[in-house]
Amino acid sequence: MAKTWYPVVDYLKCTECGTCILKCPHGVYDTAKAPLPVVKTPEACNDHCHGCGNRCPAGAITYVGDDTGWTPTNGVKETESSCCSCGYNNDVTDKKAVVEYLYLDLQTCDRCIGTDNVLDEVMTILTPSLKIAGYGVEYNKIEMETLELAERYQFLSSPTIRVNGRDICTSVKENSCGCCSEISGTDVDCRVFEYNGEAYEVPPKEMLAGAILRAVFGQSEDECSYGAYELPDNLKTFFEGKKNKSECSCGGNCR
Repeated sequence: MAKTWYPVVDYLKCTECGTCILKCPHGVYDTAKAPLPVVKTPEACNDHCHGCGNRCPAGAITYVGDDTGWTPTNGVKETESSCCSCGYNNDVTDKKAVVEYLYLDLQTCDRCIGTDNVLDEVMTILTPSLKIAGYGVEYNKIEMETLELAERYQFLSSPTIRVNGRDICTSVKENSCGCCSEISGTDVDCRVFEYNGEAYEVPPKEMLAGAILRAVFGQSEDECSYGAYELPDNLKTFFEGKKNKSECSCGGNCR
């Protein structure tokens, strides 16, 4: 790894597209600051690697120690030389970023609807850069309509966001959800998202973007370990209440 070679970002030119962060396989950039490119570990860069510079669409990256005559390509050329000098090819097509959004309701529940809107925005921003970096991107939304479906997906809390099968949250935190309680006619708790010491019923955009990028690149801080799966009592209550309410002679208007 290099000691006198590393990228320098011209923030007056940078458009914060995140391509350089997605391109680099060596952890030079701070993924927690994505899409803002912050060089966190300059010594991790490979000597004479122009990988991120060759992909920068704004021509905002140069290199300390560069005496090769290389100039920024503004993302126009994507040849074999665009790959890292270590031989790592970040364009292989078998790389996947599968994002799944699992939820109870998108008609009534404020936090499911709000999280859905934020996640849509984040995926709109991240997907082009992930594809440039050679990732096949899948984005699926799955409504947990029945208890059986929830068990099949090993659903723990609503809403849930998974990347490549892994929950982006390392633990389940919940509070009372008036909307889902109204849907089921029972007292139901739904997920809250913890970020920077605060709890959010609808997660901030920067939280989701950072969590998805860390999950894609295998840099999540903690392992998710919930033990052997069993549908939580809270969700059993929701599905039973929803079923009972739909079968009620009042037409489902009772509580």
